[in-house]
Amino acid sequence: MRYNFVYTIALTESDKTMSLRDYIKRLENQDRLTRVTTPISKTYEIAGVLKQLEPRPVLFENVKESKFRVIGNLFCTKAAFADYLGIEVSEIIPTLAQAIDNRSSCQIVETAPCQEVVHSHPDLDALPILKHCKTDGGNYISSGVVFAKHPEYGQNADFHRCMQFSKTKMAVRVVGSRHFDRFLRDRQELDVAVCVGNAPNVLAAAALSVDLGVDELEIANALQPLQVVKAKTVDLLIPAQAEFVLEGTVYLDRKHAEGPFVDLTETRDIIRQEPVFEVKTITHRRDAIWQALLPGVLEHKLLMGMPREPTIFKKVNQVVKCLDVNVNPGGCSWLHAIVKIDKQAVNDGQKAIRAAFEGHRSCKHVFIVDKDIDIYNPQEVEWAMATRFQGDSGMVVKDKEPGSSLDPSAEPGTKLTTKIGFDLTKPLDSKGEAFNKAPFPEVDLSRFVKKIPKKQLSQVA
Repeated sequence: MRYNFVYTIALTESDKTMSLRDYIKRLENQDRLTRVTTPISKTYEIAGVLKQLEPRPVLFENVKESKFRVIGNLFCTKAAFADYLGIEVSEIIPTLAQAIDNRSSCQIVETAPCQEVVHSHPDLDALPILKHCKTDGGNYISSGVVFAKHPEYGQNADFHRCMQFSKTKMAVRVVGSRHFDRFLRDRQELDVAVCVGNAPNVLAAAALSVDLGVDELEIANALQPLQVVKAKTVDLLIPAQAEFVLEGTVYLDRKHAEGPFVDLTETRDIIRQEPVFEVKTITHRRDAIWQALLPGVLEHKLLMGMPREPTIFKKVNQVVKCLDVNVNPGGCSWLHAIVKIDKQAVNDGQKAIRAAFEGHRSCKHVFIVDKDIDIYNPQEVEWAMATRFQGDSGMVVKDKEPGSSLDPSAEPGTKLTTKIGFDLTKPLDSKGEAFNKAPFPEVDLSRFVKKIPKKQLSQVA
């Protein structure tokens, strides 16, 4: 642990950073927030409204089963995430990469908004934990960042979905080989704090794949200054500005059925026997707002895929000049990566493919394109495949490697999968062939058309 700061009693005005609710106020001031005041149920109804209104943020003020409000659809796009941090979308990858490399210690405070109210006899039924779909195994926390600690490796933050099955107990989906899984197997039981209602610097840091022993809170602090506070009943440091904190213990030898659940691929995950999380204390703000995260759709995809882009970028940039990376929603924001390079040598595309798979080991298909291709436009990527790709020379096949547990087509049980890389770059020596699009003349439309349709305005802006 590298927390060397002295404790402070209170935050000064200069110390304050934008909390989740500060961002909600900004959205409202900019008329980007929809408020729902009609009574609504946490069972199916909130999820249904969020899905139909995405990507627009929605605040539910009258939840039938709980006194707490619910917010959702906050970070469905990269533009929303960039807006929060005050950067351009093009700056997200270098900003995340820099935060990983230049981690910094958080300021520790003695008093925090997340602990204004303390429940030592918790009741999960009092919280607006959503049931998203009719096939779900129960009410799920899908936005919670789980904090745990190991005596050798320090503190870790990660996402683990939690399914409620009693007033004080939940089943936690623990994916094998992750740091939390190692911590739990080493210790057999782990004290944890599940924080709900986090700022996006915490969400992004918790979603990153970093080396064992790296404290994700220090990455979050490098993205934007972050205050932390010691949890009430467990030896963990948690974000001071969180909305809710569920403290308790996860037991490896106590299992409960978990699932089904709609996962990142928008398909139903199976039922498994997973470790039990016993909630012993709940703390929250006086007027706490529950953060909902719809599984399998835009916000879930963004928070899963975007943090993988800097790790791919870093690996590819070690072998060729990498310009941009898009872990795109069409590939479930997990199984596909589109990588833009500045090709200088004949085998740069092949080298980039292998490096990209090293940067994201769950990736199934990698597409390498030239600098003239817009990697956020599927038609341009497909055009590159149609005009610049030959299967016998541009395809790299990695047969039967460990893949993602999220891939329903992977080999049952082992999750072995065939990974394929597609080099969609044009030859350095075109030998007379035309590999570039013919440009059309650029004209000032206002000289010839008095009223330009909105669709065309967006295209020429």
